[in-house]
Amino acid sequence: MKKISRLEIEKDMKEFSKNIKDKSPKEIKKIKRIAMSYNIPLRDLRKKFCKKCLMPYSGKEKIRIKNGIKSVECLNCKNIARWKMKN
Repeated sequence: MKKISRLEIEKDMKEFSKNIKDKSPKEIKKIKRIAMSYNIPLRDLRKKFCKKCLMPYSGKEKIRIKNGIKSVECLNCKNIARWKMKN
C-alpha cells in the first residue's frame, strides 16, 4: 500500500468538498476514514452531510434557527443535527 502525504490528503479533501452534493454515502465514508487516519479535522465539511447516514445535504432539508442553535433535519433518516451559531 502506498503511503500518501498529509498535504496530498488535504488537497484531495478540498477537491472532494467542491462537489459534495454529487457524492454517495460510500464516498463520504471513505474520505472521512482517510481524514481520521491522518488526524485531519473535517471542519466545515462535516456540516455538509448527515452524521448518521452520511447522505449529503441537498438544500431541501428542514432548517430551524432558534436561540442561537441551527437545526437541520435529514431527509433520508430524519436525524436532527444541531450546531451553535457564531455571534
